[in-house]
Amino acid sequence: MRTPRAAAVAGIAFGVLFATSIVLLGTSLPADTATPWVHNGSRIATALTLAPLAGIAFLWFLGVLRDRLGTYEDRFFATVALGSGLLFLATTFTSMAVAGGILAVSRDANAGHDETVNLGRIVMLHLNNVYGVRMAGVFMISLGTIWLRTGLMPRWLVIATYLLALTLLVVVSFSIWVALVFPVWAVVISVYVLTSPRSAPGAEDV
Repeated sequence: MRTPRAAAVAGIAFGVLFATSIVLLGTSLPADTATPWVHNGSRIATALTLAPLAGIAFLWFLGVLRDRLGTYEDRFFATVALGSGLLFLATTFTSMAVAGGILAVSRDANAGHDETVNLGRIVMLHLNNVYGVRMAGVFMISLGTIWLRTGLMPRWLVIATYLLALTLLVVVSFSIWVALVFPVWAVVISVYVLTSPRSAPGAEDV
């Protein structure tokens, strides 16, 4: 499998798995903190199971994208992209772990869960919407800059990447749906790579 195709497949897998996880969480979280999460426990548990699989796919996506650049890789922006990508994964995994903890507390009928659920929900949303999405935005900007310098992607796609990244950086919202921007972008990029006949500079068979 050629590296661009591997990147596309990994990107699509990440986008689909992560978006599905967000949708399941967004449609299952109680509207108020007094309602136990266990009421939608199976859907939330499914979302928490899909999240690490999405993270594995993202690591593959990140690795093969860097390999695709080959000798054209800019060390500065490549380092920023790698660092922000790993921080995105770290904050996302931590956020999902907090959600898993809240679900476990909600399953304990004898525990007073109101304050714990409220704290956990706030921590989860801060990790996801304050830190995670901003790291995703930095990742998109650094990758878009590399594409702009190397010509690996069309200019319209680079401009769209910048606009979406700036949106993630400046929008302050605790709606979990904001996080959908990143996986949707990854799917669009991956589909373009998968369907584009152009070979990337420095791409090698793997």
